[in-house]
Amino acid sequence: MKVAYPAILGAMAVILVYLACLAPTGRWGIVALGGLLPAAAVISVGLKAGVFCWAGASILALLLVPDKFCALLFTALFGAYPMVKSVAEKPRKRLLEYIIKLGFFNAVFTVLYLTMMGAMLATLPEALGNSLWALYLAANVMFAAYDYGFSKLIAVYLNRVQRTVH
Repeated sequence: MKVAYPAILGAMAVILVYLACLAPTGRWGIVALGGLLPAAAVISVGLKAGVFCWAGASILALLLVPDKFCALLFTALFGAYPMVKSVAEKPRKRLLEYIIKLGFFNAVFTVLYLTMMGAMLATLPEALGNSLWALYLAANVMFAAYDYGFSKLIAVYLNRVQRTVH
């Protein structure tokens, strides 16, 4: 269970990242769905299993997925975020939690923007590509919404799926 479950979740994450590169729109959303799978490994088996799930899926995505932006988006942001979220929410201090989460997001978003600006801007609405501050503002608002939704999905997972797995 401790090895097979994270491995299966990692394989499913790679499939979602691959599907994201085939989709004409919604690539960020599909990759974000892939990030839910390492979270399931963290919840079910532990932080170490989540790291292995993310690392394995990231290596396979970088090797197999033709659109490297989708693979990097998963590897750097959405796949790694469940572990960051788990660590950030341990102390139960809201301000520290948000500083860690937003710090992580903005650091990764900046690296992705600087290294793959063309690929990133091609996946975003044209209005956001004209103003850097508007891009960061919109990205942070969307990330906050993603984090809120992610927390709600984790609650659903704990209440419904986790009981059937164990």
